[in-house]
Amino acid sequence: MIPPKIPANEAERLHALRTLQILDTSDEERFDRVTRMAKRMFGVQISLVSLVDENRQWFKSKQGLDAEETSREISFCGHAINQDGLFIIPDTNEDARFADNPLVTDAPNIRFYAGYPLKLRHGINLGTLCLIDSKPKILDSEDRQLLNDLGAMIEQEIKSVQLATLDELTMISNRRGFLSLADYSLKVCRRKQMSVSLILFDLNKFKLINDEHGHHEGDFALTTFAQALQECFRECDVIGRLGGDEFVVMLTDTSKDKIDDILIRFSEILDRTNIEINKPYKIEFSAGVASFPHDTDKSLEQMIEQADAAMYKDKNGENR
Repeated sequence: MIPPKIPANEAERLHALRTLQILDTSDEERFDRVTRMAKRMFGVQISLVSLVDENRQWFKSKQGLDAEETSREISFCGHAINQDGLFIIPDTNEDARFADNPLVTDAPNIRFYAGYPLKLRHGINLGTLCLIDSKPKILDSEDRQLLNDLGAMIEQEIKSVQLATLDELTMISNRRGFLSLADYSLKVCRRKQMSVSLILFDLNKFKLINDEHGHHEGDFALTTFAQALQECFRECDVIGRLGGDEFVVMLTDTSKDKIDDILIRFSEILDRTNIEINKPYKIEFSAGVASFPHDTDKSLEQMIEQADAAMYKDKNGENR
C-alpha cells in the first residue's frame, strides 16, 4: 500500500476547509440528493462526499456505507485530491498502490473507485465526490462526463456554504466566519487555561487609494494585506476581515513580547511586499492589541471593541 502524498499547499487547503465550518455537521439533503443520484446512475454500492481533513477523511454525505470517517493514510480520496481531473481505479487488485489497502482486503472490499476532486478554488481541493464498488468497473467517456457534472453540483453547494463564512474578495474569514472560529478557539482556551489576544488592523489612507487610483486598486490593497496576514501568522491563529479596511487576528497563549515581535515581522513583510508590487502608493496600517485571561467574562464583540480602541490610539499616534 502507498499512502497518499500531502499536497504542497496543505496548510492553505486545511485553513480553507476549516473556515467553511462544514466538518462534523449533520446530513443535508442538498448533498444527499447528489450522492443518491450518483449511486443509482452508476449502479455502484457506495457513493460519498468525502472531505479530507488533516488525519482523516470524513463523509459529509454517504450512500451504502455506515462509517462516518476513515484514516487519511488509507484513503483513496487522499490520492484523488492531488490532481485536478477524475481519479479512477478500474480494479484495485491490479494497482500496486491499493492492492493491499485495508479498505480493499477488508470491508468494504473496494475493487473499483472513481473520485471527482472537489475544488473550492483553483489549487484547493477539499475532498471528492466518489463512487465505490466491490467489482471492477470501467467508465466510458459519457460516464466520466456525468461524474464531472455531478461533482460540479457538489462544488456549487460547497461554494454556497463558503459565501456565508468567507470574504469573497480576500478569501479569508468574513465577520461571521471569524466570530464562529474565534468562539471555538475561546472555548479551547478556557478549557486549557490559555490567554487570548486580539490584534485589530486598519489600513491607513485607504480612502485615498480608492479615490486617487480606483476601487480596483483598493481591492488589490485589501487582498495583498490579507495575503501578508496569512504569511505572517500561524495556522492556529484565527484571521478575518471584519469589513471595509478592518482586519482582525486572534492569537492564543502568546505573550506581549511575542506579539510585539510578530508585529515587527508583519511590518517587515509588508515593507517587502510594497517594494515587490511597486505601486504608486504604500499599503500601511495601524494596529491595536487587547489581551485577556482565559477566564475573561468579556464577549468576543467586547474584545474586538477593546482592540479597536487600542488601534485608534495607534492611528492617532505613530502610524506605521
